[in-house]
Amino acid sequence: MKKNILILFLFFSLSILAQQNSDEKTIFILMDKTASILLEKSKANSISIGVVKNGKIYTRHYGEIDKGKENISNNNTVFEVASITKLFTGLLMSQAVLDGKLNPDDDIRKYITGSYPNLEYNGKPITIEDLVSFRTGFNKDLPNTAELRKNRSDSSYLAFKKLDEAYTRENFFENLKTIKLDTLPGTKFKYSNGSLNLAAHILENVYNKSYETLLKENILSKLDMKSTGINLDPKIVIANGYNLKGVLMPRISDNLWGAAGRLKSTLGDLTKFIVYELNTKNKIVQESQRNLLNSPTTWNGYFWDYIQVDQDGKNCWKHGGAFGTQNILVIYPERQLGLSIIVNISDDNTANALGEAIIKLSNDLLEENKKQTGIYGYKIVNDNIVFSYEHDKNLKSDLVKSVSIAGSFDNWNPNDVNFQMIQKSKNTFELTIPKSKFEKNKTHLFKFVINKTGWIQAPKNAINRETEGDHNLILKI
Repeated sequence: MKKNILILFLFFSLSILAQQNSDEKTIFILMDKTASILLEKSKANSISIGVVKNGKIYTRHYGEIDKGKENISNNNTVFEVASITKLFTGLLMSQAVLDGKLNPDDDIRKYITGSYPNLEYNGKPITIEDLVSFRTGFNKDLPNTAELRKNRSDSSYLAFKKLDEAYTRENFFENLKTIKLDTLPGTKFKYSNGSLNLAAHILENVYNKSYETLLKENILSKLDMKSTGINLDPKIVIANGYNLKGVLMPRISDNLWGAAGRLKSTLGDLTKFIVYELNTKNKIVQESQRNLLNSPTTWNGYFWDYIQVDQDGKNCWKHGGAFGTQNILVIYPERQLGLSIIVNISDDNTANALGEAIIKLSNDLLEENKKQTGIYGYKIVNDNIVFSYEHDKNLKSDLVKSVSIAGSFDNWNPNDVNFQMIQKSKNTFELTIPKSKFEKNKTHLFKFVINKTGWIQAPKNAINRETEGDHNLILKI
């Protein structure tokens, strides 16, 4: 009897191992495919891809840092990660809130050195939650790069670098007094490096420690990110980055706090960071990803580019762009999936190529969660079309504020009041529309949209799914 049990146990163990090896092989194949397409589209010399899936880390590196030198990057290659730095600043602000050092509803001037009567609009001050959500109402950034951005050219980076090199903390506070709010705080999104540097100043005031010290003590040391920092040892080699013409680009300059984009890191360290961001039980992480302003669509948490909800639950996105490198970091906490892709090229089209690559890879890695089905999304009942959507019961249903239908029949408008679905239960939504509302003998295309922004990807095996393009759902009457 014991022998039979042992044989069954060994057979079971070998089956699990075979499945794990198969899953790993599939993930690496998808990463290789992504890199092949991205190398062509971005024209980058080097690509590094990191995936964290269900607690396991997968990394791959492609190309070479410098053409002809065969210097392939690895998990210890140091890159400029630019605005990915903002996520670290956001975590420090999140911790300060949980430590009781900051109150999200407080006027930011409570924590700023000096007097700034200009930092309010019609008597309403900017709050901490407005600041970290990129909704200060500032009429300009600090430093102000608006004029430089109007006439971009191949040599514009020289002017940006010159401005950054000359801009000091003294300049920052002088210019902060000239800021005018052009709208009510908390209402309009406006990406701002000045918000990050102001956050760093606030952190230093409430903790009586430098921003860099706080970064090391509270994140880098705790996560064992030994190769990450604002000011690394001068002996450490930072990977070269290039523009589209193959010109070697300079490093980012910053005489302020470095809180907006001066961090350098490795793919090995960034995957540790992703593991941390995927910890749904960590209160600091929870706070940093929270919908602070109760937005019914997307939100920003603490300095994320955007956080949205789709068929895979909450997903958080951040792009970082230096003069010669770009990267995107994405996490799906409810699916326990996170990705980071780094390229050593920076051009106007690089972000689009990166975005397409990481969306495709994410969708492929998440495909196992999509139901296999026949006709998906609707059924015809007598003279009506009954649209139905069921949100995965393993995901947080309270994050779904609305589900709408957008298609060729309403100019792909997720805000169309005629196509807002009705919640039937905790996870199900339905909408019945007479067939007469749709033109006969015509193929209609549509998608479901969560919270007006999370466009849902239909299962690959759905019979009524386009095989190419945007893979829209097909409605035929």
